[in-house]
Amino acid sequence: MVSARTLLPGNEVTREGVDHWLEAVGDEYPGDIEDLRTALDLAWTCRGQELDAFGNQRMHRLLSVAEILLWLELDAETLIAAILQDSSECTDDTLREAIVGLGDDVAAMVDDLGRIGALTRYGAIEKVDIASSENLRRMLLSIADDVRVIIIVLARRLYQMRRLKQQPEAVRRDFARITMDIHAPLANRLGIWQLKWELEDLAFRYMEPGKYKEIASLLESRREERECYVAEVMDELSERLGAMHIPARVMGRPKHIYSIWKKMQRKGIDFQQVFDVLAVRILVDTIPHCYAALGIVHGRWKHIPGEFDDYIATPKGNNYQSLHTVVIGPGNLPVEIQVRTEAMHAHAELGVAAHWRYKEGGESNADLERRILWMRQWLEQKSDDSAESEAIEQEFEAANVYVLTPASEVIELPAGATPIDFAYAIHTSVGHRCRGARINGRIAPLTQPLHSGDAVEIITAREGGPGRDWLNAHAGYIRTARARNRVRQWFRQQNHDEHVAIGKASLEHEQGRLGIPRPDLERIARKHNLNATEDVLAAIGRGDLSPIQVLGGGQKPPFRESDEAARPPAASSRRTTRPRRAGGQFIVDGVDDLLTHVAGCCKPVPQDPVVGFITRGHGVTVHRQSCPVVRKLRQQAPERFVEVSWSEAAPADALYPVDIQVVAADRKGLLRDLSTVFANAEIDVIGVNTHSNRKTDTATLRFSVEIRDIAQLGRVLDRLAQLPDVSEVRRRV
Repeated sequence: MVSARTLLPGNEVTREGVDHWLEAVGDEYPGDIEDLRTALDLAWTCRGQELDAFGNQRMHRLLSVAEILLWLELDAETLIAAILQDSSECTDDTLREAIVGLGDDVAAMVDDLGRIGALTRYGAIEKVDIASSENLRRMLLSIADDVRVIIIVLARRLYQMRRLKQQPEAVRRDFARITMDIHAPLANRLGIWQLKWELEDLAFRYMEPGKYKEIASLLESRREERECYVAEVMDELSERLGAMHIPARVMGRPKHIYSIWKKMQRKGIDFQQVFDVLAVRILVDTIPHCYAALGIVHGRWKHIPGEFDDYIATPKGNNYQSLHTVVIGPGNLPVEIQVRTEAMHAHAELGVAAHWRYKEGGESNADLERRILWMRQWLEQKSDDSAESEAIEQEFEAANVYVLTPASEVIELPAGATPIDFAYAIHTSVGHRCRGARINGRIAPLTQPLHSGDAVEIITAREGGPGRDWLNAHAGYIRTARARNRVRQWFRQQNHDEHVAIGKASLEHEQGRLGIPRPDLERIARKHNLNATEDVLAAIGRGDLSPIQVLGGGQKPPFRESDEAARPPAASSRRTTRPRRAGGQFIVDGVDDLLTHVAGCCKPVPQDPVVGFITRGHGVTVHRQSCPVVRKLRQQAPERFVEVSWSEAAPADALYPVDIQVVAADRKGLLRDLSTVFANAEIDVIGVNTHSNRKTDTATLRFSVEIRDIAQLGRVLDRLAQLPDVSEVRRRV
């Protein structure tokens, strides 16, 4: 059990009492005594003498929680974080710097404890019902990047449960219910039995006081008799094991009240039929000794058929190992006997062999099981191998986040989900009318990823529908398939003519922004099995096709069959049967052994319609077909134009120069913000030109960058356009 003894006098501590406590525990952490002293000073400074919601002195509570962790043999960092857990409420910058000075792990744990503490302020924990308790447990596990945070939360709950007797009955029952639904299962899943059974017994005491007293009285009425009986069995086993030269520790195993009641309910039996009220545990050194000890037990007393389990040969799914048997002991009374090695015992008792699925019968959740496994692996570490610890931490990556509604309901969403995903998870109509969001009380962009523990409030309009940009994958508004499908369905239900008009406007806008000529819509229609060009525009308007898909996949060939007669004789006379790949990027049809290079005036990129111009001594210059220079050259030397197309075998890592123009309000940090977008998109900037207009307070910036294709260009233009004060973003041609 977790010892309830304390080094603290009474219910309050003075500054001298804090020093006395530090002196008493200092022998356990000789190398960390100064850090502990610093933490105690900080906690005392930050509201340490105030009372909490239950009327307990905060400092007394913090030190009591630290003592529980001390008996659990947690490290000094955990004790320090527990002592500082209330410090996240303080806004003193000096205090924050001092916490950071105690180490990154301590600061991170204090932050996580602050986020979990905020759940109480939002009412998420106290208002939870049975249906949503599983999601709340998952939220707690998801918030905590360090398993020690959860252990601190459980230790704090145990302290509160121990002192719950002074509260009104209604408060005791509600608090106990939450403990039974949330905290005890968490301790169970992590296998921290010392916390689990005491939390369950205390919660059961306040939830079912009559049944608790009934079982307690049955145990108490036979306590002296039972203790004598168990001592007799233990003495005989110790004697027989010693005679066989098997080193062993024999101890009585306590059965807590809630587990007795639960077994009675599950099996429909009365108290006298609970076999493991009388229980003995044998701890030996090796596995062969386990079976030898079992042989001694079965040789001395007859075992009850059907009450034997070999979890050593066949461990439970969580690696729990032990031999369980029930025998008819002296006086024809059933006695449960468990046999295991010292290592198996430590594995089970210290919180790494949680058999929560067997006990709770809950549904399997792969992501949750992976996090729990990761937490158990941390608990199992005996060395200070930081590389191993880091590898275990990097192996786990949460797949889901758990966020709160204004009514404190917990919503599960995939990692990276946005407020719009959240809105559609609440209700389709809320998603359609979503116009903004508050995250933890602050206005936030609709593209901001949500994190576990966030409290989200959706700002809605009375009427209206989703935004067209929401379906743009590069804009980052939506991550979940549910939200995306609801948005598409909404647009499908709108008027066809409206879809056509929206699609036409979207396509023209994207054309102008990317500097791409209008594509061959008939070709696009055939490609997507559509009947007419209007259907292509309607598909864009509904969100079934994106403008970039159409612009990138439906370009007309540079020359049509009708253009053959207009081709210059010189080019036709040198025509070859096979196109040649020039520079790994272009295919020049009809001209051999000519180099190609990209024109600096228009800087074409893949999917731009292009044409080649034969220069004197420099091979073929590749222009965009819409380039103004091309129009002039066609008038001056039409015979020097050749057909050029993009090579499908161009290098995957090829980069193409592009000019991007941004117009925005002239403000401090504008260039930095724009540069950050390019850096995050991993786009190299090879040139910058800026101009400020003092009369209009606007800035025009021209960036020369290197991109891979039109799709990447579209993404970065979207991200630039989302920056504050940016009024225009387009490709400059």
